[in-house]
Amino acid sequence: MAEIMAVNETDFEEKVIREQLPVLVDFWAPWCAPCKMIAPVLDDLAATYQGRLKILKVNVDENPQLAGQYQVMGIPAMLLFKGGALVDSFVGVMPKQTLVGKIEPHL
Repeated sequence: MAEIMAVNETDFEEKVIREQLPVLVDFWAPWCAPCKMIAPVLDDLAATYQGRLKILKVNVDENPQLAGQYQVMGIPAMLLFKGGALVDSFVGVMPKQTLVGKIEPHL
């Protein structure tokens, strides 16, 4: 099973911007109940899209500059990067199929 790794302000460029695969970045916080609700969905997607999509997590409490840079106002916020560019973003808990529908066009 694909593990969802944490990314921070130090390694964001290397792990997200320079990555060849599309990258879904989950901006979350440990105290956020909706973030905990979507975590199993993201784990499932990481396994489903292994080798085609990377899923990474950014803790907004530990990385406020990244959250500010990408104008994350509510969490969970998922930002989809492809070729180093932000191509889509969505906020809140959503069913797996809704997320799949947002991700698939970028794979």
